[in-house]
Amino acid sequence: QVQLVESGGGLVQPGGSLRLSCAASGFTVSTYYLKWYRQAPGKQRELVAGIRLGGTTNYADSVKGRFTISRDNAKNTVYLQMNSLKPEDTAVYYCNANVNFVDRWGQGTQVTVSS
Repeated sequence: QVQLVESGGGLVQPGGSLRLSCAASGFTVSTYYLKWYRQAPGKQRELVAGIRLGGTTNYADSVKGRFTISRDNAKNTVYLQMNSLKPEDTAVYYCNANVNFVDRWGQGTQVTVSS
């Protein structure tokens, strides 16, 4: 059964850091394009970062230089390291992969950046 489980969210002060994890089961993360999205209240879900099969990464302009997506093939897990967090990064963060032509989503993890 294909499943994505996010963790690592929480409350952090501006300028702080968090690392989100996305543990996958039912498929191998190294053979799919894994993405992190986020959705803030009243806004559309937006793509934050992605990591392709060969390891190539892409980022939204708003997070370039602050966020890093990575993958641990042995743990079948994708990470999102978030540094220099800003209040506008506050959102629910979701892991996503299109597996066997079906879009798969995790349950999301809340990130709140506030003093």
